[in-house]
Amino acid sequence: MRNVAPFVRRSLSMTPLIDIIFLLLLFFMLSSTFSKYSEIELSNATSGGGSSADAPKRTFVQLGADRLLVNGVPMTLQALGESIDEGQVLVSLDQDVNAQGVIDLLVQLRGRDGLNVLVLE
Repeated sequence: MRNVAPFVRRSLSMTPLIDIIFLLLLFFMLSSTFSKYSEIELSNATSGGGSSADAPKRTFVQLGADRLLVNGVPMTLQALGESIDEGQVLVSLDQDVNAQGVIDLLVQLRGRDGLNVLVLE
C-alpha cells in the first residue's frame, strides 16, 4: 500500500547562511588592503666641520596646517617642487601640521639628486 500522506516541505532557515556570508565579508575586509603604503626615506643630520667655501645652498621651509613659507615667502606645494633642484632643505613644522601635510611636502621633494631634505624637530 502506498503512503497517502501528503508531502510536507519544511521551510529552509536562512539565518545560518546569512551568518556565514557576514563572517566571510568581515574576513575579506579585514585581510585586504585598501590603500597603498609606501616608504619615505628621512635622512639624519650628520656631524662634521665643513668649510664655508663649499657650503650647500640652503632653503628654509616652514610648514603649517594652512601655510607654506619658503625662506619667508608664501608658496604652494607645486611651486616649491619646481623651484628647488639642489642643496639642503630644512623643514620646520608648526604644531598644527598633520602627517598628511608632511608627506605631501616630502613627496614633492623626493627623488632628486643633490637634494638633501632635513626635517627639524
